[in-house]
Amino acid sequence: MTIWQFSIQDRDVSYGKRKRKLLTRKGCNEPFKDRFWCPKKQWFMKEACPFINKRECENFSNMSGEKLARL
Repeated sequence: MTIWQFSIQDRDVSYGKRKRKLLTRKGCNEPFKDRFWCPKKQWFMKEACPFINKRECENFSNMSGEKLARL
């Protein structure tokens, strides 16, 4: 039994048996259907993340001392 998987390697996005080129620079908010990929959570979000990249997200979490529910 194969599990469906979404992954980003180099400049390619793989989902299931399909592949396409990366649309965003770092993979944050990579669109897939009506969702956005979050590399920090390794999961899809309903809305695009307000941060430009994963580092900005982590910096905010570290500086504020809180874990964001949506990240």
